[in-house]
Amino acid sequence: MIAILDYGAGNLRSVQNTLDAIGAQYTVICDAQRLHEAQKIILPGVGHFGQLMRSLDEMDIRSTLTERIGAGVPFLGICLGLQALFERSSEAGEVAGLGIFPGAIERFPADARVPHMGWNTLDFTRPSRLLKGIAPESHVYFAHSYCAPVCEATAATTTYTRPYTSALEQDNVFGVQFHPEKSGPLGLQIVRNFVEL
Repeated sequence: MIAILDYGAGNLRSVQNTLDAIGAQYTVICDAQRLHEAQKIILPGVGHFGQLMRSLDEMDIRSTLTERIGAGVPFLGICLGLQALFERSSEAGEVAGLGIFPGAIERFPADARVPHMGWNTLDFTRPSRLLKGIAPESHVYFAHSYCAPVCEATAATTTYTRPYTSALEQDNVFGVQFHPEKSGPLGLQIVRNFVEL
């Protein structure tokens, strides 16, 4: 069963609609016990980095989440859910991220128009199971003011004032900065790829 992690502020309905559209079975969870039973985990993200991480701590679910990721359970972080995989964010410097990947999430430069909202392209950096069947330079939908650095796990970059990680993949850990649930048929294919892993 796929578990969608509900921390109180995610874009749950859109993600549920996407899973419904491809016929995937899922459940919405907000506790550590049910997270232990999940075969795949999706963390949708809308909002503030600090709010997300504090919510995970208040739910007493952070350690279970990192434990399950470490145990090889497929994980997909969407938008803020991708950002949570890093050590920290300049959006909330005092709050630790999950630390699955090294480095910090940074705000776009001061002269950039934020949020970066709308359609932009994916530039592939290496083969990716998550992006299987997606054409190079395909357009996906973004809505964010902070972005992840390019790192070893980066599977695709997007350029908005500078290149940043728009999709990452390492073993069982996947993340997308864009919103597949708002990216039409291409987004459906990306979610289907995750479901069919």
